[in-house]
Amino acid sequence: MASIAFATVLAGCATHSSNHATLPPCCADSEAPATFTDKSIYQAASLWATDQGKQVKLGQLGGRPQIVAMFFANCQFACPIIVSDMKHIEAALTPELRARVGFTLISFDTKRDTPAVLSAYRLSRALPVENWALLHGEPDDVLELAALLGLKFKEDANGQFAHSNVITILNAQGEIVHQQIGLNQDIQESLRILRQLEPNTRID
Repeated sequence: MASIAFATVLAGCATHSSNHATLPPCCADSEAPATFTDKSIYQAASLWATDQGKQVKLGQLGGRPQIVAMFFANCQFACPIIVSDMKHIEAALTPELRARVGFTLISFDTKRDTPAVLSAYRLSRALPVENWALLHGEPDDVLELAALLGLKFKEDANGQFAHSNVITILNAQGEIVHQQIGLNQDIQESLRILRQLEPNTRID
């Protein structure tokens, strides 16, 4: 796998549940497998809070490809570009494929990015509730997930974060199949990967 670019940000910048009624829309439409492979990040047992106040495991995102990035809401430089890059990928998909792909943002900022803050962020960025998940986690869980995704981040004295700028594509089993590294990158390879991924297929 390509090495991860560690970009310094300067200025201000879930095991499957059958009870879909309790899940946010982003997690309710998929049919995640009961078990995951040893390459799947969905093996993590951590619980995450959605911006809608629901508790989910990462495995509840399974059953369809996910486009995943880590960010923080107070970021003024890199993170808005990462989200825009994800929205460009979303816009380039056909309506049929778009309905089969999820988009997930996980915050580095465990202190400030509460579910309420993430909910406001969703509104400010016009992120559809149907296929975008925004997750808040505990510090150790955020560290674990960053390691699983191959990302680095560090908080400075002002509460800003230096972090890797990476968009990761997971297949339906939560295995990393592609990483788009850097900001404002060409999205064609990401689109190619998504077009060949079916809800329950793998790329070896």
